[in-house]
Amino acid sequence: MSDQQLDSEVEPAEERPALDPERAARRQAALRHIRQYGDPVLKAKALPVTTFDAALRKQVDTMGQLMDDSIGIGLAAPQVGITQRLFVYRLEPGTPLQVIVNPEVEWTSRDKEWGEEGCLSIPDVHVEVERHLHLRVRAQDAYGDEILVEASGLEARVIQHESDHLDGVLILDRTPRDQRKAAMRTLREAERSAAV
Repeated sequence: MSDQQLDSEVEPAEERPALDPERAARRQAALRHIRQYGDPVLKAKALPVTTFDAALRKQVDTMGQLMDDSIGIGLAAPQVGITQRLFVYRLEPGTPLQVIVNPEVEWTSRDKEWGEEGCLSIPDVHVEVERHLHLRVRAQDAYGDEILVEASGLEARVIQHESDHLDGVLILDRTPRDQRKAAMRTLREAERSAAV
Protein backbone atom coordinates (compact mmCIF):
# COMPACT_ATOMS: atom_id res chain seq x y z
CA MET A 1 0.00 0.00 0.00
CA SER A 2 1.08 3.59 -0.36
CA ASP A 3 1.92 6.41 1.93
CA GLN A 4 -1.14 8.47 2.93
CA GLN A 5 -3.49 6.10 1.14
CA LEU A 6 -5.70 3.98 3.32
CA ASP A 7 -4.27 1.00 1.49
CA SER A 8 -0.73 2.03 2.18
CA GLU A 9 0.95 1.66 -1.12
CA VAL A 10 0.94 4.69 -3.47
CA GLU A 11 -0.78 8.04 -3.23
CA PRO A 12 -2.23 9.77 -6.30
CA ALA A 13 0.30 11.86 -8.20
CA GLU A 14 -1.86 14.99 -7.92
CA GLU A 15 -1.86 14.70 -4.09
CA ARG A 16 1.79 13.69 -3.74
CA PRO A 17 4.28 16.51 -3.19
CA ALA A 18 6.96 16.70 -5.88
CA LEU A 19 9.91 14.51 -4.97
CA ASP A 20 13.43 15.81 -5.07
CA PRO A 21 15.40 14.16 -7.90
CA GLU A 22 17.36 11.86 -5.57
CA ARG A 23 14.20 10.60 -3.82
CA ALA A 24 12.42 10.14 -7.17
CA ALA A 25 15.35 8.10 -8.52
CA ARG A 26 15.40 5.96 -5.36
CA ARG A 27 11.65 5.38 -5.71
CA GLN A 28 11.94 4.32 -9.35
CA ALA A 29 14.82 1.97 -8.53
CA ALA A 30 12.82 0.39 -5.68
CA LEU A 31 9.71 -0.05 -7.83
CA ARG A 32 11.78 -2.08 -10.33
CA HIS A 33 12.17 -4.73 -7.60
CA ILE A 34 8.42 -4.97 -6.97
CA ARG A 35 6.39 -7.43 -9.04
CA GLN A 36 3.77 -5.73 -11.16
CA TYR A 37 0.17 -6.57 -12.04
CA GLY A 38 0.07 -9.56 -14.37
CA ASP A 39 2.97 -11.38 -12.68
CA PRO A 40 1.65 -14.86 -11.72
CA VAL A 41 3.30 -14.75 -8.27
CA LEU A 42 0.79 -12.04 -7.27
CA LYS A 43 -2.10 -14.47 -7.79
CA ALA A 44 -0.52 -17.44 -5.99
CA LYS A 45 -1.28 -18.43 -2.41
CA ALA A 46 1.85 -17.99 -0.28
CA LEU A 47 3.26 -20.80 1.87
CA PRO A 48 3.81 -20.62 5.63
CA VAL A 49 7.23 -19.54 6.86
CA THR A 50 8.88 -22.46 8.68
CA THR A 51 12.47 -21.25 9.12
CA PHE A 52 13.15 -18.22 11.30
CA ASP A 53 16.82 -17.47 10.72
CA ALA A 54 19.19 -14.66 9.80
CA ALA A 55 18.20 -15.01 6.13
CA LEU A 56 14.55 -14.33 6.99
CA ARG A 57 15.48 -11.28 9.04
CA LYS A 58 17.67 -9.99 6.18
CA GLN A 59 14.69 -10.48 3.84
CA VAL A 60 12.52 -8.47 6.26
CA ASP A 61 15.09 -5.64 6.33
CA THR A 62 15.30 -5.64 2.52
CA MET A 63 11.51 -5.52 2.21
CA GLY A 64 11.34 -2.66 4.70
CA GLN A 65 13.93 -0.68 2.74
CA LEU A 66 12.16 -1.34 -0.58
CA MET A 67 8.84 -0.28 0.94
CA ASP A 68 10.32 2.93 2.32
CA ASP A 69 12.22 3.77 -0.87
CA SER A 70 9.11 3.20 -3.00
CA ILE A 71 7.12 5.48 -0.69
CA GLY A 72 4.84 2.71 0.53
CA ILE A 73 3.50 1.85 3.93
CA GLY A 74 3.04 -1.91 3.38
CA LEU A 75 4.73 -4.65 1.36
CA ALA A 76 4.03 -8.38 1.18
CA ALA A 77 6.61 -11.05 0.29
CA PRO A 78 4.79 -12.08 -2.95
CA GLN A 79 5.27 -8.51 -4.19
CA VAL A 80 9.02 -9.17 -4.24
CA GLY A 81 8.60 -12.63 -5.77
CA ILE A 82 8.77 -14.64 -2.55
CA THR A 83 5.81 -16.95 -1.92
CA GLN A 84 5.95 -16.79 1.87
CA ARG A 85 3.28 -15.67 4.32
CA LEU A 86 5.07 -12.55 5.44
CA PHE A 87 4.53 -8.81 5.18
CA VAL A 88 5.90 -5.60 6.64
CA TYR A 89 4.35 -2.21 7.23
CA ARG A 90 5.11 1.17 8.74
CA LEU A 91 2.28 3.68 9.12
CA GLU A 92 4.46 6.72 9.87
CA PRO A 93 8.03 7.49 8.79
CA GLY A 94 10.51 7.02 11.60
CA THR A 95 8.40 4.48 13.51
CA PRO A 96 9.50 0.86 13.96
CA LEU A 97 8.93 -1.54 11.07
CA GLN A 98 6.08 -3.94 11.84
CA VAL A 99 6.66 -7.55 10.77
CA ILE A 100 3.82 -10.04 10.41
CA VAL A 101 4.64 -13.68 9.66
CA ASN A 102 2.05 -16.43 9.13
CA PRO A 103 -0.93 -14.23 10.04
CA GLU A 104 -4.25 -15.74 11.05
CA VAL A 105 -7.18 -13.38 11.49
CA GLU A 106 -8.91 -14.33 14.74
CA TRP A 107 -11.64 -11.69 14.72
CA THR A 108 -13.01 -8.89 12.58
CA SER A 109 -15.62 -6.30 13.48
CA ARG A 110 -19.01 -6.25 11.82
CA ASP A 111 -18.40 -2.59 11.06
CA LYS A 112 -16.87 -2.00 7.66
CA GLU A 113 -15.81 1.08 5.74
CA TRP A 114 -15.07 1.91 2.12
CA GLY A 115 -11.77 3.65 1.48
CA GLU A 116 -9.44 4.42 -1.39
CA GLU A 117 -6.51 2.07 -1.78
CA GLY A 118 -3.50 1.89 -4.05
CA CYS A 119 -0.90 -0.82 -4.50
CA LEU A 120 2.81 -0.78 -5.27
CA SER A 121 2.16 -3.67 -7.67
CA ILE A 122 -0.48 -1.67 -9.56
CA PRO A 123 1.02 1.83 -9.84
CA ASP A 124 -1.16 4.85 -10.54
CA VAL A 125 -4.37 2.93 -9.82
CA HIS A 126 -6.57 3.87 -6.86
CA VAL A 127 -9.88 2.17 -6.16
CA GLU A 128 -12.45 1.96 -3.40
CA VAL A 129 -12.23 -1.18 -1.22
CA GLU A 130 -14.46 -2.15 1.69
CA ARG A 131 -12.58 -3.34 4.80
CA HIS A 132 -13.36 -4.24 8.40
CA LEU A 133 -12.73 -1.31 10.77
CA HIS A 134 -11.21 -3.46 13.52
CA LEU A 135 -9.48 -6.82 13.67
CA ARG A 136 -7.31 -9.12 15.74
CA VAL A 137 -4.52 -11.15 14.13
CA ARG A 138 -2.39 -13.88 15.65
CA ALA A 139 0.98 -14.18 13.92
CA GLN A 140 4.71 -14.57 14.49
CA ASP A 141 7.52 -12.06 14.38
CA ALA A 142 10.81 -12.40 12.45
CA TYR A 143 12.19 -14.59 15.27
CA GLY A 144 9.23 -16.98 15.31
CA ASP A 145 7.78 -15.63 18.54
CA GLU A 146 3.98 -15.48 18.69
CA ILE A 147 2.42 -12.02 18.55
CA LEU A 148 -1.14 -10.76 18.80
CA VAL A 149 -2.04 -7.59 16.91
CA GLU A 150 -5.27 -5.70 17.58
CA ALA A 151 -5.73 -2.98 14.99
CA SER A 152 -8.26 -0.36 13.94
CA GLY A 153 -8.61 2.18 11.16
CA LEU A 154 -5.64 2.57 8.83
CA GLU A 155 -3.61 -0.16 10.52
CA ALA A 156 -6.49 -2.64 10.17
CA ARG A 157 -6.87 -1.68 6.51
CA VAL A 158 -3.15 -2.15 5.82
CA ILE A 159 -3.14 -5.56 7.52
CA GLN A 160 -6.14 -6.68 5.45
CA HIS A 161 -4.59 -5.36 2.22
CA GLU A 162 -1.25 -7.07 2.83
CA SER A 163 -2.92 -10.29 4.05
CA ASP A 164 -4.85 -10.37 0.77
CA HIS A 165 -1.52 -10.44 -1.08
CA LEU A 166 -0.64 -13.64 0.79
CA ASP A 167 -3.78 -15.26 -0.65
CA GLY A 168 -3.28 -14.01 -4.20
CA VAL A 169 -6.00 -11.37 -3.87
CA LEU A 170 -5.46 -7.87 -5.26
CA ILE A 171 -7.42 -4.65 -4.75
CA LEU A 172 -8.88 -5.06 -8.25
CA ASP A 173 -10.53 -8.27 -7.00
CA ARG A 174 -12.30 -6.33 -4.22
CA THR A 175 -13.39 -3.13 -5.94
CA PRO A 176 -16.73 -2.44 -7.63
CA ARG A 177 -16.92 -3.45 -11.28
CA ASP A 178 -16.98 0.09 -12.68
CA GLN A 179 -13.80 1.00 -10.81
CA ARG A 180 -12.12 -2.21 -11.92
CA LYS A 181 -12.92 -1.38 -15.56
CA ALA A 182 -11.53 2.14 -15.16
CA ALA A 183 -8.41 0.75 -13.49
CA MET A 184 -7.88 -1.70 -16.35
CA ARG A 185 -8.13 1.20 -18.84
CA THR A 186 -5.50 3.10 -16.84
CA LEU A 187 -3.21 0.06 -16.87
CA ARG A 188 -3.61 -0.41 -20.64
CA GLU A 189 -2.89 3.28 -21.27
CA ALA A 190 0.23 3.11 -19.07
CA GLU A 191 1.35 0.01 -20.96
CA ARG A 192 0.88 1.77 -24.33
CA SER A 193 2.77 4.87 -23.09
CA ALA A 194 5.66 2.72 -21.85
CA ALA A 195 5.86 0.96 -25.23
CA VAL A 196 6.24 4.26 -27.12
